[in-house]
Amino acid sequence: MADLKCRPFLFPIAMKNITDLIEHLSSFMTEERATLFENILNKRTRHVTVVLEDLYQPHNASAVLRSCDCFGIQDIHAIENVNPFSVTKGISVGSRKWLTVKRYQEKEQNTLKCLNSLKEQGYKIIATTPHKDDCLINELDLTHKTALVFGTEDKGMSQTVIDNADGFVKIPMYGFTESFNISVAAALCLYEVRNQLIEQKIDWNLSQEEQADLKLEWMTKSIRASAKIIEKWNSNNVK
Repeated sequence: MADLKCRPFLFPIAMKNITDLIEHLSSFMTEERATLFENILNKRTRHVTVVLEDLYQPHNASAVLRSCDCFGIQDIHAIENVNPFSVTKGISVGSRKWLTVKRYQEKEQNTLKCLNSLKEQGYKIIATTPHKDDCLINELDLTHKTALVFGTEDKGMSQTVIDNADGFVKIPMYGFTESFNISVAAALCLYEVRNQLIEQKIDWNLSQEEQADLKLEWMTKSIRASAKIIEKWNSNNVK
């Protein structure tokens, strides 16, 4: 099969068979559930992604994931230089189940590995921290794919992020407090970015292949005994 694409949550399946498999799995779901998947996929984006550097409070990580899901941001990159990335189920409300979380947890240089990987994929690295060259979040140019980086709760952004950022944004503030809580800052930024994506008429939608991959993944997480169903379908249809 020349058109083979390996999916870690399934078996290797050729793209030409994905549509048939999705149709088969649809028979194990309610029509309302299938429609919900379609509606959400049409609003999902990878044009903007979120990077979380060394968060140590699970409730903050969970709240950010929940905001990403609510605003249609599919991919989250969790950098674990010191602190392991963990979530609190009650706060995330199962949002991680529907998101793609990539973790960077090697012994060293996780921040640089993450940023370099994103740059290779065409993302501009935008640090969410005040800087002499910053702009307000509502002024951010989203023409290019954008990775919004949020720093750890106590120390904020690392120097590695600042040195490798392509730009800086800040949220306007009018009080005595110097900064927002990380989860609040992420929610405010994503709300504004989502509005800007629509207003600037940017092509932010997932490709048909990306939508098919995600739909298939979500189906496997929603259907009981999905692995056995797919294995049987696979043996009868993939040669």
